[in-house]
Amino acid sequence: MSDLERHWDDAGRASDEAPRWARYRADMLSAFPSPCRSASDPLALAIAEAVQLVDSLRPEPLGPAYLGGNAALAIDFDQVKSARIAPEMASPTDVVRDVVRLFEGGPNWGHPLTMCNVVPQPNTVSILAAMLAQVYSLNILEGEYAWNVHRAELETAAMLADAFGWDAAKAGCVYTYGGSGCWTYGVKYALTRVLPESRAHGVRTDAKVICSQQAHYTMLNSTDWTGLGMDNIVRVRTDVDTNAMDVGHLETLLRDFAARGVPVAAVVCTMGTTDANAFDPADRVRALLDRYPNPPGFGRALLYCDAVVGWSWTFFQRYDFDTNPLGFSDDVLKSLRRLTTAVSMLRYADAVGVDFHKVGWAPYGSSVFVYRNAEEFESILRRPESPYLQPRSPYNPLDYTLEVSRPATGSLAGWATLKYLGYEGFQAILGGILEMKMYFRHVLDAAPNFACANRDDDGLCTLFRVYPADVDGNAQFERELTEPSARDELIRHNRLTRAIGDRLWAWFREGRRVNGLHTPYLSFSTGFRVTEYNRDATDPEAVVFALKAFPMNVHIRPAIMRHVLDCVVAARDEVLSEAASVVHV
Repeated sequence: MSDLERHWDDAGRASDEAPRWARYRADMLSAFPSPCRSASDPLALAIAEAVQLVDSLRPEPLGPAYLGGNAALAIDFDQVKSARIAPEMASPTDVVRDVVRLFEGGPNWGHPLTMCNVVPQPNTVSILAAMLAQVYSLNILEGEYAWNVHRAELETAAMLADAFGWDAAKAGCVYTYGGSGCWTYGVKYALTRVLPESRAHGVRTDAKVICSQQAHYTMLNSTDWTGLGMDNIVRVRTDVDTNAMDVGHLETLLRDFAARGVPVAAVVCTMGTTDANAFDPADRVRALLDRYPNPPGFGRALLYCDAVVGWSWTFFQRYDFDTNPLGFSDDVLKSLRRLTTAVSMLRYADAVGVDFHKVGWAPYGSSVFVYRNAEEFESILRRPESPYLQPRSPYNPLDYTLEVSRPATGSLAGWATLKYLGYEGFQAILGGILEMKMYFRHVLDAAPNFACANRDDDGLCTLFRVYPADVDGNAQFERELTEPSARDELIRHNRLTRAIGDRLWAWFREGRRVNGLHTPYLSFSTGFRVTEYNRDATDPEAVVFALKAFPMNVHIRPAIMRHVLDCVVAARDEVLSEAASVVHV
């Protein structure tokens, strides 16, 4: 027996005479999952302990909407750069405890008082699927490193393509790091199609990416990182009532570019904005792209639909609105019909961006870029094969994806969610959000000093303004929205809205109670739409600020929505009282 063999016994325990590295190695066995079946797997024990520790951070029923008992930001930003790696190993238990401590004060997305944004609590199936992908470090780089798990990505493409109205057999998808990743894939796909020589020589032509004024700010990321340049973004005016793309303005732009020989790389239709729920008319955009093709020598412009918020309304395309089997209210049915019509336009897209971590109730990051023509996308972006990776299955996306290593966490989370919820599950959870939203709007209607700022849209969010107690909210908001003479009043009440939003945030963090209940976690928008006299958005102050409530999780009840109103009134009264005291002094 060699000296090396004498360091361990048959059970893997290091001898007392073994060198220190060997004893360290033996200790590490307790910090790695067992590769074999075991009644005492270190991973299972560690997960149980971590869940117990996290559970201690959860509040009592209707406690504060953050984790733990201390909402303060405990990071000393002057000291974080002094962190150093310890000379010796730590206990796995101690490190797990340190990890859980970081969650102190963090947002609790499943709490019924959490309504700040379109960020839902992930469902348990998706959490487990993502966690298992991490346990085995599955990588959808190629078939060898994912094996059967890459089926999740392939089947996601088929299921979503079928829901969009595409030919599922011809479609494909790539799970990526977020909606920004989807946008970037869209821009790259467009540039490669329109400027094929750009792959070898770089972008040498100022091709245009056209999107609406409501498009997500990630347009800047994508055009910047792909080298096209942010100056090549062209924004289309939006309709003041619907916030959707003005196709008349789009046609003017396309006609002008065609006349001057300027190629269009892509037109991006936003299908469901975060706040205003704007859906651009992709069918009419497709018709215009066909009418004004790119000049000779350039490829066809791409129609990309950024549907990371609006995609899941596709599940209502198979809902029987006449029999209404899930029993939605008449108001909600009307919204669902309009949403279903709007999202059905995805069938005209060349590619669609989807976020499961928004309206898929799955963990971050589970975004997926879905493309109609897999043969085109995967061939024009293909790179030479790597000399040290060998294809072991027909599916090897490393040859054409932005990322090479791609964890299977997102694909398994998204795929598992589709398998779990099915059409009816998605319908029930989405329709339930609208029922809570409609209830809240009825409550607002009964409050004389409030105005719903997005009454005509059908999305998940309610944007609303609150005015002083002697002001008719609806009448005042109508003046501010339509009359240039009310611009100063708009700005003054915008400042009030911001002050109320900041006060509610402070109360939420302080654990302040109103009528015995904790303050909800709300947010506000500093310009989700422009006024009618600022359609060209040249006046940065003639925009509408609004408080917003997203009832995104399944734990929210009608009583909670009434409580939101009570808290807003209390915050308004305190803000105005303090302002009056300052003026009096």
